[in-house]
Amino acid sequence: MVKAIWNGKVIAESNETIEIEGNQYFPADSVKKEFLKKSNHHTTCHWKGEASYYDVVVDGEVNENAAWYYPQPKDGSTDTVGKDFTGYVAFWNGIEVE
Repeated sequence: MVKAIWNGKVIAESNETIEIEGNQYFPADSVKKEFLKKSNHHTTCHWKGEASYYDVVVDGEVNENAAWYYPQPKDGSTDTVGKDFTGYVAFWNGIEVE
């Protein structure tokens, strides 16, 4: 079971993660949405497309843009990964993934 943890809280856990470029992407239904707040931040990956972000909020503390996902991956990127990762969520910026 892979888990994402911040401030002592499990944000996500799943046996169905997908590893992409060293990051574990969690299926959307394995992420505890009560810890996520939509962010206006976006970045672009040349092969995966535009990523959208969430702030992670635990016990009133905010970790800005600490989770990201691809709402509509670029054509062909799911073939490269070998699985459709639309909506899967990855974490960084101090969030432990174990």
